[in-house]
Amino acid sequence: MNRDQIRGASRHLQGRAQTAVGGLTGDPVRQVRGAANQVAGGAQYAYGRARDRAEDLAEDGHHLAHEVWERADDLIEDGRHVAQEARRRVQTNGRRAIRYADANRTTTLLAFVGVAFALGWLARSSR
Repeated sequence: MNRDQIRGASRHLQGRAQTAVGGLTGDPVRQVRGAANQVAGGAQYAYGRARDRAEDLAEDGHHLAHEVWERADDLIEDGRHVAQEARRRVQTNGRRAIRYADANRTTTLLAFVGVAFALGWLARSSR
């Protein structure tokens, strides 16, 4: 509860008291002042509640932004690990492919010729 809520509630109660006293004494000016104070107090109390809620939302937003930041850091770190693992696998499989190509030169050459022929056949224009 903030200062505006307390002051608004207090002013509202004072206005109710003024209205009641004005009604008992038959003083219409006091009744009108009391009604005005009730309305003003209610408005000030509502403003205080809105301000309090806005501060809560701002704080929640700050906490959410902090959590998003932490999760983003975790995702980036996970991405780095995945990229490092992918690089390691590519290097390992690339070395394995080179060793296979060196050990089986004829098969590798025939495979390249077959792939080149297939690509050439697919790329030719249909006439």
